[in-house]
Amino acid sequence: QVQPVESGGGSVQAGGSLRLSCTVPGSTSTRCGMDWYRQAAGKQREWVSSISIAGITTYADSVKGRFITSKDKAKDMMYLQMNSLKPEDTAKYFCKTSGSVSYGCGVWGQGTQVTVSS
Repeated sequence: QVQPVESGGGSVQAGGSLRLSCTVPGSTSTRCGMDWYRQAAGKQREWVSSISIAGITTYADSVKGRFITSKDKAKDMMYLQMNSLKPEDTAKYFCKTSGSVSYGCGVWGQGTQVTVSS
């Protein structure tokens, strides 16, 4: 199993934007769906967005219309474009592959911190 690696986190003021990246070497994006989750301090991890092998995206209501998930199969990369950020978006963001374990899916990355100040 190949572990995803997230990058692109940082600190931004409310209303700003950040783009997170997730790299999953080994053409995993052609075998697995890919998800974004986040976990704020003291809270449970929550689902943010998914992109299927076919490229179909879904979003949590809390981020719909502000976040955009995309992927680049050629680069084995997934992205989370986060716009109009709010302080409540502050969390550690995780990338996860989803699908059959026999294809090497179901692996979590170590996360990247996003902090939004008001």
